[in-house]
Amino acid sequence: MMANFHEINKLKKELDQLRPLPPAAVKNLKEFYRVEWTYNSNAIEGNTLSLVETKVVLEEGLTIGGKRLQEHFEVINHSEAIDYIEEKVQNKEPLNEATVKMIHYLILKNIDDENAGRYRSINVRISGSKHYPPHFLQLNNEMTDLLHWYDKEKSNLHPVELAALFHFKFVYIHPFSDGNGRTARLLMNLVLMSEGYPPAIVKAEDNQRAEYYKTLEEASVNHNVEPFNKLISTCVEESLRNYISTVS
Repeated sequence: MMANFHEINKLKKELDQLRPLPPAAVKNLKEFYRVEWTYNSNAIEGNTLSLVETKVVLEEGLTIGGKRLQEHFEVINHSEAIDYIEEKVQNKEPLNEATVKMIHYLILKNIDDENAGRYRSINVRISGSKHYPPHFLQLNNEMTDLLHWYDKEKSNLHPVELAALFHFKFVYIHPFSDGNGRTARLLMNLVLMSEGYPPAIVKAEDNQRAEYYKTLEEASVNHNVEPFNKLISTCVEESLRNYISTVS
């Protein structure tokens, strides 16, 4: 078990003792996290809408002058993908290939309809990375293996480690031609939320964004997943603290 799971376990226990959480607090947290998660996940990928602009697009349905239509779609789509995973969690539905493809479809609809929800049919390189993702003809097998791994390990691994490793393994495969990062972070949080954790937000602020890419590269090239696991643990810990301070 990783070093800081002790603290996470303590915080998770504290949060569980506060259940059932007050409905008003839950609603407030969901709204807060929808904006934070959407803004940060999109900003990591280069979306230029600010946190406040993201909030305006989501909550008021307005468009921001001087910003591209695609950036607005990225916000709306990400919010719909959050709705989708919240529903999956609520209904205790299994994580399968259809779920993965649906999340990706929601992320890219109205932006790249041709590729939305479809595995890539080309080989790709990841800019700034030494990692070569698998050949496109291997993708079906790779994704089947990943989902088998998840089913096998979900009763063995700590939920935070499971979620972080699923995220890493997914981006290592890089099954889609675009939108892999956002899909990976949504899937990671689907795993966490299924286990009763709040969503973990990887911040777009430069130091955490840089750390995120650096630790993913370390895991991909040197097969050292520990720094990435640690980064995700930090994000989970922060969310747990936020939830506890809001509801207690």
